[in-house]
Amino acid sequence: MDRPDNAPAPVPAAARIWVDADACPVQVREILFRAAARTRIETWLVANQWIRTPPGPWLKTLQVPGGADAADDEIVARLAAGDLVVTQDIPLAARALEAGAAAISPRGERFTANSIAERLSVREFLAELRGAGIQTGGPAALHARDRQAFAAELDRWLARQPPPVGGAG
Repeated sequence: MDRPDNAPAPVPAAARIWVDADACPVQVREILFRAAARTRIETWLVANQWIRTPPGPWLKTLQVPGGADAADDEIVARLAAGDLVVTQDIPLAARALEAGAAAISPRGERFTANSIAERLSVREFLAELRGAGIQTGGPAALHARDRQAFAAELDRWLARQPPPVGGAG
């Protein structure tokens, strides 16, 4: 141990939530807004366009210039180990995991080191099919069970976070 016995232990920085907001469904954003207010965890919505949020000190928005990966790059540049990234973008989820953050999809799928390699392979395969002119379709509509799965996975992540400084509010 490098600190004297009477020195206080370093306080870890509070985890934050980073939302890839351009493609995040409104219903999922609303779940995040309520969670941020309830838990007082700083929640950042990063997008290429202006995003409406309810007033509150825990909700932050960051508008980035247009570009294919501008929001993704900004999220990765700002996140810290222990943060949470909400995205349906598989490469962004992989980058978040590499940085030590957690990542979940708006459908409540928790990305892991084990699952992300498979998801990247499937993504590349589908891109090859589309490149060959084969229609692969898009994601299915977001259903109530998807919102419930997201809320449950978010609650699991939130339960692992230390209470905010000054107690719960």
